[in-house]
Amino acid sequence: MEYIKDYINLHKDRFLQELFGLIRIPSISSVVDHKEVMIHTAEYWRKTLREAGCEKSEIFPTDGNPIVYGEKMVDPALPTVLVYAHYDVMPVDPVELWESQPFKPEVRDGKIYARGADDDKGQSFMHAKAFELMVRTNTLPCNVKFMIEGEEEIGSMNIGPFCKEYKEMLKSDIILVSDTSMLGLQNPSITVGLRGLAYMQVELTGPNIDLHSGIFGGAVANPINALAKLIASLTDDNGRVTIPGFYDDVVEISRDERDEMAKAPFNETKYMENLGVAELYGEAGYSTKERTGIRPTLDVNGIWGGYTAEGTKTVLPSKAYAKISMRLVPNQDYNKIGELFEKYFTSIVPKTMKVKVQTLHGGQAYVSPIDTIGYKAASKAIESVLGKKPIPVRSGGSIPIIPQFEEILGVKTILLGFGLESDACHSPNENYPLENFFKGIETIPYFYKYFTELWKEK
Repeated sequence: MEYIKDYINLHKDRFLQELFGLIRIPSISSVVDHKEVMIHTAEYWRKTLREAGCEKSEIFPTDGNPIVYGEKMVDPALPTVLVYAHYDVMPVDPVELWESQPFKPEVRDGKIYARGADDDKGQSFMHAKAFELMVRTNTLPCNVKFMIEGEEEIGSMNIGPFCKEYKEMLKSDIILVSDTSMLGLQNPSITVGLRGLAYMQVELTGPNIDLHSGIFGGAVANPINALAKLIASLTDDNGRVTIPGFYDDVVEISRDERDEMAKAPFNETKYMENLGVAELYGEAGYSTKERTGIRPTLDVNGIWGGYTAEGTKTVLPSKAYAKISMRLVPNQDYNKIGELFEKYFTSIVPKTMKVKVQTLHGGQAYVSPIDTIGYKAASKAIESVLGKKPIPVRSGGSIPIIPQFEEILGVKTILLGFGLESDACHSPNENYPLENFFKGIETIPYFYKYFTELWKEK
């Protein structure tokens, strides 16, 4: 299939410029006044899909950000691949840590640096260009549908109702997603598990206004001090979460499966060097990869209160806040975990404080079997391009909508990710290697070919 490489080499500069046009749009979904920006991003995607070869490409409004849908039906008798992606991105703070402007993509050392370079504009754009390649070379072997949302980074609250309303339109045989990472091009892998998520916000209130810390300090309890102690008590010295009932539904992974996971290449020393840490930390009795793949966790994502601007202002604050995420494993229900968290946190708050606990968003964990034709097609596609059979791995990340797809649409999902752990997704200086971007475009047509062949054989 040399025509794939030929087409990519002929159009690679255009591919990048079109991707850069998408990246330049600051589609941060958590910014309330970005409504017009999100619509503009959706329009860019609608135009991209139409020009790539979709016979239908349209924008569906929702109660939040719009969803882009596109399709090309080759033959109703052939299988259908539904590509899911998201066009929204994370905030860029702290912006001063970026070496280049977040929404002005820059290529350095063979990598694209920008917010969304990997998550998920770079990875999702691979599918648009692979689709274009197949259409223009008359090699598209089956039907294709695209569903691209703008709220993944804030919980995908509107795509579930969209799937229910348009279930017939979205009918497919497999859902294909590139929003995950692999071990590397030299050691390829396919993500077969995602952790669930329960994301909470807590608010502590002490005095009814900020107070002078000299006059009132020592007489009135400080909400920030109290919050720090409460947060510290949520995990113990062995890295285990202390919330009663938190581990009740956790299914322990067998020793055999843990041994299989351990075969994946992993250099702990290099891992620490890349992160700039002298020592790793986590639940006792588990390896680093197990801690991020098969064990639940609790982490503070942000904490604030009082005076944080430049200079001094000696206040005893009225309020303190924190955002806390719990990554969950299969069989843990995020609604139940959220309720357990609220009950426990409320119970340990001292009488000097009033507390408010809010659920921000969440989703269930997901595990994809490796004996499906979808996985076999993905494995064969990667092996065809990269020369090695990929290893199935479980990711520590979450894509809350993936379990809902199976529940609502009744279809399995294949997580064909080409990102790397070193891509700094959600962090300053997010990046995506050019080689991964182009290898992704090269691999996707093989997936379509093998999936269609296996589908016909079953």
